[in-house]
Amino acid sequence: MGSGDSGRLRIELCGFGPIAAAARTAHLLATLKPVSVTLVGIAGAMDDRLLIGQAYRFDEVVSYGVGVGTGTDFQQASSLDWSQWPGDRSAGQPAVGDRIGRTETTGGRILLTACAASAGPADVRLRRGLIPDAVAEDMEGFGVAFACELVRVPWTIIRGISNRAGDRDHARWCIEPALEAAAALARETLAEVP
Repeated sequence: MGSGDSGRLRIELCGFGPIAAAARTAHLLATLKPVSVTLVGIAGAMDDRLLIGQAYRFDEVVSYGVGVGTGTDFQQASSLDWSQWPGDRSAGQPAVGDRIGRTETTGGRILLTACAASAGPADVRLRRGLIPDAVAEDMEGFGVAFACELVRVPWTIIRGISNRAGDRDHARWCIEPALEAAAALARETLAEVP
């Protein structure tokens, strides 16, 4: 997280899952007043478009799990014409639906954020059926982006790909290489910030 008053980098934990990440990020935004936020961590690839052990920047994040029903009956909030936040025109806050995109980029990689990771291939297929353009799954990205959007602080999400979404066998995961790749991409990305 970049600090607004000193111009120095500050590293903080955001917590586990979208709720903790949103609450913690909101608290950090209020107390530290950073000029930008970069979320760095791991995610699972939803198909073969991303390589395990490599890191990627995501320009859009989609919330999965807020809506109605479960399993094949699940409907995203946006499909019901519901917003997760109606916006506040007097404060310059836009409405927030199921998708949040970085305003300066379009057409980039899309990250799916869920409260619970995919338990197996059937979960991945179900999620890809609803959000076919998502290439990876995490549990914090949407919460961090949402908190940043509310106070108009630019955000970046960097995820190292540690596994295939739905693969629960940690023996096949590549957490260390994914974290190293994410850290390297974060250093490169932050070096570009004026």
